[in-house]
Amino acid sequence: MRIAQVSPLVERVPPPAYGGIEQIVSLLTDELVRRGHEVTLFASGDSITSAQLESVHPRALRLDSSVKEYGIYDMLQLSQVYERASEFDIIHSHMGCATLPYAQLVKTPTVHTLHGIFTPDNEKLFTHARRQPYVSISNAQREPRLNLNCVATVYNGIDLSQYTFRAQPENPPYLAFLGRLSPEKGPHIAIEIAKRSGWHLKMAGKVDAVDVDYFENVIKPEIDGRQIEYFGEVTQSEKAALLEGAVATLFTITWREPFGLVMVESMASGTPVIGMRMGSAPEVIAHGQTGFLCDNIEEAIAAIDQVSQLNRHDCREHVQNRFSVQKMVDGYEAVYQQLLAERFSLNGKPSKPEIYV
Repeated sequence: MRIAQVSPLVERVPPPAYGGIEQIVSLLTDELVRRGHEVTLFASGDSITSAQLESVHPRALRLDSSVKEYGIYDMLQLSQVYERASEFDIIHSHMGCATLPYAQLVKTPTVHTLHGIFTPDNEKLFTHARRQPYVSISNAQREPRLNLNCVATVYNGIDLSQYTFRAQPENPPYLAFLGRLSPEKGPHIAIEIAKRSGWHLKMAGKVDAVDVDYFENVIKPEIDGRQIEYFGEVTQSEKAALLEGAVATLFTITWREPFGLVMVESMASGTPVIGMRMGSAPEVIAHGQTGFLCDNIEEAIAAIDQVSQLNRHDCREHVQNRFSVQKMVDGYEAVYQQLLAERFSLNGKPSKPEIYV
């Protein structure tokens, strides 16, 4: 198949540190190339890929202080993609609602992966374009009231070779927290769990501009460098080392997380996850086998004493069976084939013209 992968420009593909969407785009793109597909990646010019790379800007937007209006570059990229739409069998967008007005103008099917959440504003555009095909990254992410044409749920996958399995945690023991230091990720809850239980907590993740006040006023005063340590934004190898050495990873979200890649990364290392029973967590964590789902801080503290009873091999096997990059790409290939079959089932014409708004 001739496939266009369209990635946000704010971060490089793959990201040098944090960047969930761009990491998924990288793994998906390179595996599709390995399987023999002709793939063009539309992304920032500093991206690294085995596909044909096309870009409207030489580097990730967040690294270029001269760029003030990110949306302009999104429009430039999407204009480039859809001017060339006839060159592709499938266009796969990872850019959210920005792509929707362009996709309705061409006959080449566009499938949209829903990486983010719905808001009162973007819901208006998604509802307008409800008949375009969407892929959710968890069942919990879906909003049935919007009546979107969700053709599949495809869980995010990881490259297990980047995560070394560790049968025993490090000594002295510690808990891990990895993710943006923002209220919805709940690092303040992770800190409270560690302090109330007496456990050592190692934290890593970036602080976005919108979360600087939260970090300075809520999180930073709790970091003492001894019981509560913070390592900043870490590299892939540093992230893997942090997760694999932990007794457990705390996934203390306060919102409906659409997926939560850190849960999978932790379990791939053999480290169980103690997570709040919200969003996709019940779909990712096998309760009582690869971690524990909790409804409050008290349950999370109690779960720490139970993780030693879990088999860390089960955590790794769980990821191999459900969240590998191969499993993810199998899912997307099936979606592409489904959309192409629908398009060409009636003498080469789309069998479901209502897909296109």
